[in-house]
Amino acid sequence: MDTKGLLLYLLPTFSAAIASVFFLNDPKSTKPLHQSFPNSLNSSLPQYPYGSATSGSSCIETLWPDLEFGWRLVVATIIGFLGSAFGTVGGVGGGGIFVPMLTLVIGFDTKSAAALSKCMIMAASTSSVWYNLRVQHPTKDVPIIDYDLSLLFQPMLMLGITIGVALSVVFPYWLITILIIILFMGTSSRSFFKAIQMWNGETIFKKEMEKQQETLVNSHGELLKDTEYELVNPRPERTGMQNLCFNLRWKRILVLVVLWFCFVVIQIVKAKQFGGMQFMVLGAEHRTGLPIAFLVFFYEAIKLYKESKKRKKEGNTELICEASIDWTTLNLSFCALCGVLGGTVGGLLGSGGGFILGPLLLEMGVIPHVASATATFVMMFSSSLSVVEFYFLKRFPITYALYLMAVSVMAGFFGQFMIRKMVAILKRASIIVFVLSSVIFASAITMGVIGIGTSITMIREHEYMGFESFCDSQ
Repeated sequence: MDTKGLLLYLLPTFSAAIASVFFLNDPKSTKPLHQSFPNSLNSSLPQYPYGSATSGSSCIETLWPDLEFGWRLVVATIIGFLGSAFGTVGGVGGGGIFVPMLTLVIGFDTKSAAALSKCMIMAASTSSVWYNLRVQHPTKDVPIIDYDLSLLFQPMLMLGITIGVALSVVFPYWLITILIIILFMGTSSRSFFKAIQMWNGETIFKKEMEKQQETLVNSHGELLKDTEYELVNPRPERTGMQNLCFNLRWKRILVLVVLWFCFVVIQIVKAKQFGGMQFMVLGAEHRTGLPIAFLVFFYEAIKLYKESKKRKKEGNTELICEASIDWTTLNLSFCALCGVLGGTVGGLLGSGGGFILGPLLLEMGVIPHVASATATFVMMFSSSLSVVEFYFLKRFPITYALYLMAVSVMAGFFGQFMIRKMVAILKRASIIVFVLSSVIFASAITMGVIGIGTSITMIREHEYMGFESFCDSQ
């Protein structure tokens, strides 16, 4: 699989970045006793990210501006609308754009900005999923959302997110900034080259179709045969409601809902404050989440393995799902590793799983339409999990959240509608991949520049730059 190249890029670079902490950190320096650290829960930049902590307090100062009309709200609305529209098209959400916008333009503190970002991602992904459920698969008579891949990756992503969130408390801020740049630049560049390859392939295909059309015109210039693109597997045309019923797979959705509900309960329990018992609750979270995630993953992995083996014996080369993968034990284990790694990176950087899952599905051979729809579907569950947790922790103002969610809902519908119109007119699905690459690259620029600036400020103020103690952050 081509995904091995992505892993070969991420693992060495991430390892080198993490190892650099031990060389750059001064062992003689000690953390001031009065310094406090935020309890990061899916915060995209947990340690002093776009501001400073209140000295001597127990957490970063909470800044909740009032919802009032002004240039800040207008700029935030435009950026939020465009970020949601393009983010859902690429299946990456747009959290790397929302957090800087909420902190720099409106003035929220980082924790509140991260929470509101998750609300916007949840709203945009939900509206996009609703839109996608009402359209047909571009080439086959199958649902446009690949439920097999959803069930395969969702448990590992959720498990990885919980691990990443725990690590975000320990990792120094400057290291998280470096990891953001490494991840986003790597995935955006690979997605960009993937889009160029697809564009070139589509150009060759269109030229061949034009040549075929020229050969089917008689001497009078009349078309002898309809040369419109015909599907290899003809599909019946359906209405929007018929597509909705066809695309829904209730049994598989129920499995994902049960998995989501179990993690919600775990997160609610974790969000409760039990004083000295909090460590025990955090330990119980991982002990409980681990078997649930692996149970769902092994259920889907065994199913794919058996079906793949059966089709081999019958000599049937038809793919079981969209990914062009031979579902062997090694490949299934590799997908589990990718899922955990993607969730861990997403939880560590606060980006969810979209920035990993979207490019990963493309690397696996999934066509752009299905990759976008599947990644958005998975992202809807993971982002809503974070929103529920943030709600019980009272991390965002309800009025602002409802307004931004309304903007994101409209943007989600608009983005899906416009991209499908463009693909239908230009007959180039590579546009989706170009959008995905552009959103990730823009996120790398915004979060990278702001992160570097904040890290330089921390260095000038001689703040502690090493690993934190998880116990001290509780």
